[in-house]
Parts: sequence; C-alpha cells; structure tokens
Amino acid sequence: MTVKIGLLGFGTVASGLPFLLQENAEKIQQAAQDEIDIAKILVRDDAEKERLEAAGYDYHFVTSVDEILADNEIQIVVELMGRIEPAKTFISRALEAGKHVVTANKDLLAVHGKSLRSLATQHGVALYYEAAVAGGIPILRTLSNSFVSDKVTRILGVLNGTSNFMMTKMVDEGWTYEKALKTAQELGYAESDPTNDVEGIDAAYKAVILSQFAFGMTIEFDDVEHRGISTISPEDVALAQELGYVIKLVGDIRETTSGLSAEVSPTFLPKAHPLASVNGVMNAVFVESIGIGQSMYYGPGAGQKPTAASVMADIIRIVRRLKDQTVGKAFNEFSRPLQLAAPEDVRSEYYFSIVAPDKNGTLLQLAEIFNAEEISFKQILQQVADGHQARLVIITHSMSKIQLENVTARLAKMEDFTLQNTFKVLGE
Repeated sequence: MTVKIGLLGFGTVASGLPFLLQENAEKIQQAAQDEIDIAKILVRDDAEKERLEAAGYDYHFVTSVDEILADNEIQIVVELMGRIEPAKTFISRALEAGKHVVTANKDLLAVHGKSLRSLATQHGVALYYEAAVAGGIPILRTLSNSFVSDKVTRILGVLNGTSNFMMTKMVDEGWTYEKALKTAQELGYAESDPTNDVEGIDAAYKAVILSQFAFGMTIEFDDVEHRGISTISPEDVALAQELGYVIKLVGDIRETTSGLSAEVSPTFLPKAHPLASVNGVMNAVFVESIGIGQSMYYGPGAGQKPTAASVMADIIRIVRRLKDQTVGKAFNEFSRPLQLAAPEDVRSEYYFSIVAPDKNGTLLQLAEIFNAEEISFKQILQQVADGHQARLVIITHSMSKIQLENVTARLAKMEDFTLQNTFKVLGE
C-alpha cells in the first residue's frame, strides 16, 4: 500500500524530504512498512510553480490548498510554511477533514497548540511536531517516551542558534552585539528583523512546548518571562570570563514546590557546565531528573536536513500507526493542570554590574541595600574606571524573584548608583 502525503510549502525544509526518501529508502520502508508518496505540494503561485519545475522538481504542484484538502487519497498533510496564518487555518481544516498533520511550526504550536491538539483529538487524527523544538534533536519524543517513568525536575536549554552564534562570537572574539548581529545577518542566520531570535521570543516559544512534554503542563506564552541578548556589553562578557563563567541565552523550566516556572534570559554558566561549550548555531537541551540524573541532548537546531529528518520521523510514525490501526493517539500523553510557581519560590544566584562613585563608604552603602533584602554576596569585584567612578560587580548567593525586584527598585532610587545590568547565574 502507498500512503500519500500533501506538503504545504516547498521551502528549505520541505525540499529536504525527497532527499531523505531517496537516500534512506530501505530504512524508511522497513520502519513505515508502507510506501510514502508525495502526492501534491502547495506553492504560493504559478511563478513559484514554474521556477520549481524549471529547477527539475517533478511533482504535482498546486496553488490552492483545497486541491490537497479535498483529495481523499491524501492521508497526511505536512505544514512547513511557517508563521501563524494561513498555517493555522490550513492545519485546522486538514484536521477537520480527517487528515493527520505533521508540522514544524513552533510559533503556531506555542500560541494555538492547545486548540489544535483538541481539534486533532476530536477528529481522532494525529498531530505531530517533533521538528518544532531544536530541529535536529529528537527531544520531544525522548521526553515523551524515554522519560515516561522518570520525573523531570528542570530543563535548561540553548534553544536558539542565531543568538547562540552571536554570543559565541561575543565571548570568543570579544565582538560587540552590533557586530555579531551584522555578521549573523550576512551569513543568513539572522533575519533582517531579528527580534524573535535576539529578544528570546523564539526560545520562549520552544519553552512552552518543552513544558508540556517534560512537566505535563501547558503554560501560556505570556507566562514565559523572556529577555534577550541586546543589552549584553563586551564588559559583561569579559567580567563573566574573569569570574569563571560563560554567558549564554538559556531557557530555564523548573518545577518548584508551588508550581512551574519558565523563563528565557542571558545566564552566567560555570565554564565546566556542559551547556557552556555549546557554541555556534548548535542547540542543546540539558535535562535534570530524579531517575536518570543529568543528561544532555545536543545537535543542530535548524537546517534543511536535520529538520527534515525530524519531520520525516513523524511521517513514518503516522504511516506505521495507520498500518497498525493505532493512529490518533496524542503525541504527548502526559497532562496535568497548570500551576504557576510563586515568585518567592523561583530562586537563583544573580550578577549585578553597578557604576558608583569611587569613594570610601560606597561598598558599605551597597552592602546595606542588599542586606535590607537579606541578600548575601558570593563574589565581589571592584574596577576603578576614571578615578571618579567605579564599576562594582557582584555575584549574589541564591535569592528569589521577589528579592530581585525589591533590590532593583532600591538601587533605582539611589542617585549616585547606576545599575547597568543584572543577569541570572547558574550556581555550581
């Protein structure tokens, strides 16, 4: 039997699927136990259709999604268009038409995943999206299957290749944020509008999806606190190095006594931590659990073949389930009510960079401000800038989000003190 699939979009990732079907035909055939045929491909317009045909692609290209949705022979729809619309409408219509769906669309799943999963359940069809998080790392199925008997307590992830490439250049070569961004754009890693990558939005979308698989809770995107790398200065990078750390943009999801906390922020990682050596456009997910302990999953976060391999794995799984007549089971079966952590339970060490007058009593004054919030110092470094001003760098012991808010507010009221930056520090 042949299972026919319809592709929505034929960009970089989608054009990697024929390559895998050809190069790995024997293994795919054995795993799926049926033939897989790309029956129709939706493209933007006739001009794109002509361009692809001229490039040698011999497929049935269509310019209307209805030609795929109304085709009863097509059982699986693969959405690789990106963005929220029209992808959401097309996926919803495919599910309603009783077609199984595979997608790599993290933005869509983070914002509308709940309603789409519910629609899939309602119509007894599969909705799979392994490629939506860290494209080339099979992390979702690992959490869903291999961790089924284990309790995950925390996930730390370098989840965005663009920002990680930039941070690697800022750390290894002392580049400014501006120079790193310009190079990332020239190399095609960063969009002309890089906001999603550099401000932590893309990583926050992935944190939403990881939360579901690791903790069974569907957290809203708005509940994932996120900040990006644009405020990091070469001085911060150099100071981190001096104090024994590397700065990375890190997604951090953990379960506290009161509930789940998820955030994306620049973080000081101890140089010995496995995530500290994840460089360039690579991604990694570091899992802490009560059974396995600590484990890390490393690989490319994007790219044609890595992402296509994850998409194809989902297609194969659905084809096999169609054959075994077990299709329609949820991609992730772990689910429990969302309970958000209380801010006082979300604790970390923090880095503060403060410019203050270079005079006697300044350090004492600073100590009193932190002491008033019951925050103690772990490391302190003083650098004289110009004889009048000094930069004071503090790494605190563990403190809560409430304490962080309070001490930041106190520092803001001090006329002589300028708080330049504050970042989370992962304790040893």
